Amino acid sequence: MSSPPPPGVYVPAVLFFDEAEELDVVAIKAHTLRLAQGGVTGILVQGSNGEAQHLSHEERKATISLTRATLDENGFQNVLIIAGTGGQSTRETRKLCVDAKEAGASHALVLTPGVWPNQMNKDRILKFHRDVADASPIPTMIYNFPVVTAGLNLDSDIIAALAVHPNIVGTKLSCADVGKLNRLTSSLSPEKFATFPGSSSVFLQGLVVGSAGIIGALPNVAPKAHLHLYKLFKEGKMAEAQKLQGLLAHADWELQKLGSIAGIKAVVSKHFGYGSTDVRGPLTPQNLEAVDAAAITKLEELIALEKTL
Repeated sequence: MSSPPPPGVYVPAVLFFDEAEELDVVAIKAHTLRLAQGGVTGILVQGSNGEAQHLSHEERKATISLTRATLDENGFQNVLIIAGTGGQSTRETRKLCVDAKEAGASHALVLTPGVWPNQMNKDRILKFHRDVADASPIPTMIYNFPVVTAGLNLDSDIIAALAVHPNIVGTKLSCADVGKLNRLTSSLSPEKFATFPGSSSVFLQGLVVGSAGIIGALPNVAPKAHLHLYKLFKEGKMAEAQKLQGLLAHADWELQKLGSIAGIKAVVSKHFGYGSTDVRGPLTPQNLEAVDAAAITKLEELIALEKTL
């Protein structure tokens, strides 16, 4: 029986590029190391924040290998790698799962194909995820993110039906639906199926109803602050946890308005001293100098807290 990733804080890491849109190996390694030093349980390589759809198969495999090697060389062998393996066909997705295993990932996070949303009915969604899980050499997880799958939004009935599969061990819910999360956590064993919210705006709310932690974009900026909230919750310090959750919710919203991927790179480059703001087209870089300071007050407050932890 395959096992889910352990509970904790996971981060879909951004990938850094140079001006020619080539991989910036030095910056990728620096980011991986800062996240590990911040205490994350695992790193998601090729999540939506990792610009997976902008990479070749060779680049996807190389960045997983680079992340694994960076962790291992610096004493972080216990930090897991989850690989985003979503493709637009079952065949491609199976291949990406094999590549992920060979490159050092322990789990695969699988998006539902969204090119033909009108043809992706319940039966086809179930068949796609089961066929991928049957062939994958590592356990798979269901990635529900309607924004990047042409509006396809898997409900709790579909996810619960998939959870019966012995090689499907969890889900990331980037729909921010706490009701859906609660229905899954209250009906599925956490030892067999891990349910993660995909947004820091519902991190504490998810923990309250039994989530396994978080897989979210904001820990790219502030991993230690997320670990601190997780610790406060575990210690039963709910008033402090609620206060920090409020800050995370506001900061996450401000980061979204900066363009998320481009915003993360701009913030990290400015405040942590590595990487550039370059993204692959058609995305465009974010220039923080042109952003009204009043629009990112909570994000700046969170970064200040991060640097004290």
